[in-house]
Amino acid sequence: MSIPFGVTIPFVELLGFTLERFDGGESELHFAARPEHTNSFQVVHGGACMTFLDVVMATAARSANPEMGVVTIEMKTTFMRPAVGALVGKGRLMHRTATMAFTEGTIYDAQGRACTHSTGTFKYVKRLPVSPTSTNALQQAPLSTD
Repeated sequence: MSIPFGVTIPFVELLGFTLERFDGGESELHFAARPEHTNSFQVVHGGACMTFLDVVMATAARSANPEMGVVTIEMKTTFMRPAVGALVGKGRLMHRTATMAFTEGTIYDAQGRACTHSTGTFKYVKRLPVSPTSTNALQQAPLSTD
């Protein structure tokens, strides 16, 4: 049974990622890629893999400090083998400071083989309140990463 993300992320919902582990600097997500997530070689598109890893690493960073949000500062991705079928992403918070999180994440295929690996840096930010009455104000205010 998947865990709620704690925030509404429409793009993540559209892609169908599920959060399976969110604890102590570690995360695990699942991604059942659909045909529209593939490229001309019929494997999961690199952009979909990078998005998956971005969320995998961000949730690992947030799991150590769930009341905070995170924004991606940078990520580096290495593609090692084609990603096909049901995918599992595992993230780990490697180091953190008061404002920054340094993470890594790997996508595994159904046979447990590493397909794609990333490292990423995230900045902790205050989570913004979201409710039916507050979303309009939030859409007009830019998010500060200072």
